[in-house]
Order: sequence, then structure tokens, then C-alpha cells
Amino acid sequence: MRGLALHTPGQACYTAGKFPDNAVCIVPTANTSLLFSKMHGLGNDFVIIDAVSRPVSLSPEQIRYLADRHVGIGCDQLLLVEPAGDARADFRYRIFNADGSEAGQCGNGARCFARFVREHGLTTKDRLVLETRSGLLRTQLLDGNLVTVDMGTPRLDPAAVPFVTDQPGPDYTLDVDGEPVELNAVSMGNPHAVLRVDDVTRAPVERLGPRLEHDRRFPEGVNVGFMEIEDRTHIRLRVFERGAGETLACGSGACAAVVAGRLRGLLDPRVAVELPGGKLFVEWEGGDASVAMTGPATLVFEGSIAL
Repeated sequence: MRGLALHTPGQACYTAGKFPDNAVCIVPTANTSLLFSKMHGLGNDFVIIDAVSRPVSLSPEQIRYLADRHVGIGCDQLLLVEPAGDARADFRYRIFNADGSEAGQCGNGARCFARFVREHGLTTKDRLVLETRSGLLRTQLLDGNLVTVDMGTPRLDPAAVPFVTDQPGPDYTLDVDGEPVELNAVSMGNPHAVLRVDDVTRAPVERLGPRLEHDRRFPEGVNVGFMEIEDRTHIRLRVFERGAGETLACGSGACAAVVAGRLRGLLDPRVAVELPGGKLFVEWEGGDASVAMTGPATLVFEGSIAL
């Protein structure tokens, strides 16, 4: 296919997929433009920016603009690739929600991050160590655009989530507007509340998701997962993400759900997690073992946008 040149002020200039002859170019009006890649992991989509080759500093307002699906690029999270400050790491991995707030962890984003730095020539490694707000994260590129992420050991201490409670864990019952809600609280580098439901398609995601996200018992907010157990090796999951709303997939949420199911004795060590955007595979032996998550990382388009 031949390239199609469009000249519309103030929009993006991008190349679809990997094929430069399939380009659509839209000329920005400002002198300052930002190079980006749009990627997704099972529909959980990201704007990824190289802040190694050229320093980039974005305000919360600019992040909200870039994340806006009507006037910006559109994404659930914006990811910045920065030089590592920790000598043990290859890069610093920063995550910003669509509302401009900074997050500590994003598993789907980590897979896209790993593919981005390799394909943009920022590294030649298949195995990477990433510095995050929540600690070091390890990734491994596999064949077929698959990436495995070592998500680390889940943290169940309520203070580490953080979650305010005087109940003994790992199962908790909260009174939410007069309704008892049973959940597990898990930190995968970011806070998760996991609820078991009979039918994920009918789960009260829109009602309980924002209500729990802002519940005072989760002082830093929380990602809310609604898990339906099909059998010991297969679950279905929807996640209402803190600062983003319901997304098509949440990697750390998939890990938290498997941890919650394992704590209840309902799941085997390796579980297929079916999300609205597709399937992830999560492994956790329990105890102090790390959680491993494997799934795809897909390039949508690349280009520049005027700020």
C-alpha cells in the first residue's frame, strides 16, 4: 500500500504497524512536538515516550491531554522510558494514569515497555531489569511478541497494600453502603482488591469499582478486580483500574486475582486469566515465590503530536 499524506493542523503524524509505506502524516501546528509509540497489551493501551534519547518532562495537564481519546492520542496509561538511577537496572520505567497521577506498577505496560526499548534500539538485551517506584522489575522477550514479566512477590500485609483494617486476613468483609463485600487485598507493587463473583459479565463493576477505588480504607486508592473461577486453571476477570476506570486488561490485576484464588485454595499454580481484551498466563507457587505473567505486546502506530 502506498503512503497517504494528510495535512490537518494540530493532530498526529504516525506510521501504522511497522510499515513505513503505510504511513499517514498529519502536520502539527506547533514547533514543539513529541515523538511517541501507541502500544497495547490485550487492549490495555499505552502511549510510550523515549525520555532517554531526549529528556521529557510532562505536567499532569499534558498527560491528561495526551491520554484523551477525543483531542489527544488516547490511552489508559502513559509510559516514560528514562535512564536508570539504580545501577542494577537497565531503564527507569515510569507509569502515569490517564488522570495524570503516577502509578507504581503496570504489568501490561511492562511488556510493551520491554518490546519498545528493544525495537527502538535502546538495548540489544532480551532480559531487562526495570527500575519502578515499587522496586525492580524483570522482563524477558519471547518469540511471537510475547513477554514474560517477573512481577515479584505479592505483599499481603494490609499496611503494605495499603489497606486499613483490624480484621485478620487474607479474606476481608467490608461494609460498603450497607452491603457486605468480601475481598482479598493484595499489593503487586500497586494496590488491588479482588472480589469473587458468580458471573463476571454481570458483576457490579461500574457501581462498586469507583466506590471501592475511593474508599477511605484504601488511602492510596485501589484497583478493583472482579473474578469468576471457571476451574482450577482458568478464571475470567474484569478490572476497574485506579485513575483509569475499567480497562480491557490489567496485568497486575490478573496477578492479584490469581494470588487471591490461590490463597483461598481454589486455583492451581498456573492459571489462564481471560480478560475482555484476551488471555494472560500467570504462575505463582505461593509463599515468597515471585509471580510470573506472560502475554503479548502489540504495536499500534508511531508518530508525533504537538503539545
